[in-house]
Amino acid sequence: MSLTQVTHPIEEAASNPAWRHTAQRWLREPLLHFLLIGASLFAIDHVMVSRADDPHTIVVGAEVDAEARQVFKSSRGREPHAEELAALRQVWLDNEVLYREGLAMQLDKGDPSIRERVIFKALSVVDADTKLPPLDDATLRRWFESHRAKYDEPPRYDFQEAVMPGESTEAAVRAFVESLNNGSGGEANAGLRVFKGRPQSNLVQSYGQNFADALQKAPLARWQALPSSEGWRAVRVDAIASPKPAEFESLRNVVRQDWTDAVLAEQRTAAVRALAKKYTIKIKTEAASQ
Repeated sequence: MSLTQVTHPIEEAASNPAWRHTAQRWLREPLLHFLLIGASLFAIDHVMVSRADDPHTIVVGAEVDAEARQVFKSSRGREPHAEELAALRQVWLDNEVLYREGLAMQLDKGDPSIRERVIFKALSVVDADTKLPPLDDATLRRWFESHRAKYDEPPRYDFQEAVMPGESTEAAVRAFVESLNNGSGGEANAGLRVFKGRPQSNLVQSYGQNFADALQKAPLARWQALPSSEGWRAVRVDAIASPKPAEFESLRNVVRQDWTDAVLAEQRTAAVRALAKKYTIKIKTEAASQ
């Protein structure tokens, strides 16, 4: 049920210590994960997909959406919803802008056909123009409070799921749960999955919001029929660990680094979007192509 973070190693570049240090800083920045995601997720020939006769026109073809759906599903186990697909499309577009700018600055010299390296080089140029604003303790504390969900320890759940054979309709799962609770032998043909210390955010990603909400209210040590994003499930909560609020002082250095990463990421993202205004963007989605 755990999610997998998709990354892309650039083996040749990894031999360069300066490049590796810069890349490691970018990796910590959530807003700049588009760099690695876009460079590694979309294994489409960018010339065939994005180039039009006009080098200042970028065509986001149906192939981009198709590849995004395939990679998202392989890593998350489900299809992306409309907002996620739009975000992945923007990821690809940001990287295409960086790639075009890198070619315009002749950053591909010595790196023929290495798209990822050109993107990194172009972003290095953007990075040179970023500058942190002044930071005082009050500003850092306000940022910490506004991002407290990132630092607070969430409630965690230990639970079991009994996987019944056959259909998992609501009626069938409720009957199955009843047999488990009254000890009438329902467990004999069931598979058992055991989960420890799952935070609510993980439950939402794996099972859906309705399941996470229902699990939070479920009694301990009793089988329940709970709705999930993929049908009804037979679940028993064994333990719930209470949430723990984070303390600013003990996390001051971590918070400062996170603030630095976030501010620089916002500046870089804004700079890339500004560069995109030089191009004519044409979106050709799968729906429009049909």
